[in-house]
Amino acid sequence: MRLATLLGVTLCAPLGVLTGQEAHSAVVSTTDPVSQAIVAVIIVAVFVLLTLEAAHRVLVALSATSLLFLISYFTPYRLITFEGVAQALDINVLVLLASMMAVVGVLKTTGVFEWAVGRLMLRTGPRPFALLALIGWFTALSSAFLDNVTTVIFVTPMVISMAHRLKLAPTVFLLPMIMASNIGGTTTLIGDPPNIMIGSGANLSFLDFVRDLTLPCVLMIFWLEFYARRYYGEELRESQATPMDADELLAPIGNPTLARWLGVICAAILVGFLTHHITGMPPAVPALMGAAAALVVQDLLYMRTAKPTAHERTHGILAVTERDIEWPTLSFFGFLFIIVGAAVQTGLMNTAAVGLQWTIGASADALGLSGNGTLLLAAILICWVSGLLSGLVDNIPFVAVAIPIVARIIPTMAGTSEVLWWALSLGACLGGNGTVIGASANVTTIGLAERDGMRISFADFARFAVPMTVGTLVIASGYLALYIYLGQRGSLVVMAGAVTAVVALRLVSRRIGARAAAFADSGGST
Repeated sequence: MRLATLLGVTLCAPLGVLTGQEAHSAVVSTTDPVSQAIVAVIIVAVFVLLTLEAAHRVLVALSATSLLFLISYFTPYRLITFEGVAQALDINVLVLLASMMAVVGVLKTTGVFEWAVGRLMLRTGPRPFALLALIGWFTALSSAFLDNVTTVIFVTPMVISMAHRLKLAPTVFLLPMIMASNIGGTTTLIGDPPNIMIGSGANLSFLDFVRDLTLPCVLMIFWLEFYARRYYGEELRESQATPMDADELLAPIGNPTLARWLGVICAAILVGFLTHHITGMPPAVPALMGAAAALVVQDLLYMRTAKPTAHERTHGILAVTERDIEWPTLSFFGFLFIIVGAAVQTGLMNTAAVGLQWTIGASADALGLSGNGTLLLAAILICWVSGLLSGLVDNIPFVAVAIPIVARIIPTMAGTSEVLWWALSLGACLGGNGTVIGASANVTTIGLAERDGMRISFADFARFAVPMTVGTLVIASGYLALYIYLGQRGSLVVMAGAVTAVVALRLVSRRIGARAAAFADSGGST
């Protein structure tokens, strides 16, 4: 609540400056090079401070936002105005996050997460490597059909519980889970917000995304699993022998009636997500409806079984809204949207996108590239530049600016130029894995972990994430090259062959490993 008050005071302060001035003169941001340079310096400073962890991320973003307002209202450079904040804030993301956190908060009271964790761990046994793979694939699949933010809100409590039971640091499972959520969200129209924007701007359907992006993303999940097993190999091997109590793992659900109601509500929310192209509802709307329904049902069921005191009737809902909704994370998102909004409104993002277009043309002319060569250069540049910028700032504003640029480039290209849409999607979605602030799922998970007393530093995140992200962008680049030179069908055939080969290799290695283990257990006798 204090943060909400602080946000209101911070945002409303500049409004008083307009007293005695012409309010209309501050509505439009200045787009001169100096304004763009100032915003660029502030964004770099925010990134450096977050990297150095000089202060809490909310304080860093709050201070940067205040500095933007200070410059906007006390100098000739209008970086962002109070009126422009409404355009910068992504209310859909903020309401979606808060609503799904509330739903998960109610769901946690039923004991269903402990129940699910127990059964999963009973199935995998004391095999943390198998559990790591299960978490990755489950998260990726869920992110494709929900969205990656909703998925991590649901899965994070389960992952933390699994790690505690295996006496592992939760980061061993949490960081691969975050990466899997962003990779899985890349495969569908609704999995990641940039894909929704690209689908609308390029008139691409849900099936178009599934058909063209599923196989490369499956290969990326295999790469993630391979990388995580080696990065955390020592920790995973040390927990192999941890004993597991079957009776404890089979504990029943604490409140089955509420759990059943929440199952219906969550199913309705999912239907709302999947039918947004029919109803026109952004994801935040069914999520908000579901949160309200969950809180009402919880309250009614509680009143049937207990006689609440006046204090409980007054403050009952606050137990969820104050404890389970991660307000510092939402505040950080709000301030970050304002900072990136300044980059959009001053034209900094447009300058970067136009510079990319010029680079493609100049490079193609200098190298004397063929039609397909120029298209490949454009696809690689769009993919990697999108990936880099998505790691530094939120990918949504960049994609919003990049869509018309890509739309202008496509008619000038020969061959299968629609591949540039996939280059933009892959770069923007996968690049978000590179840093803590690169994607909404990253910030959300870090905030939820902090609530449980776990601190994942910017540097710790980057050490794991950057090499993994580079690997996924390399796979994406290979797929884009196949798409350009072999066409859509040819690229899918090659990718299917690659996935099949990886699966076969894994099966063979597991069989060899099982035989080696059996041979060692028998003392080497035949």
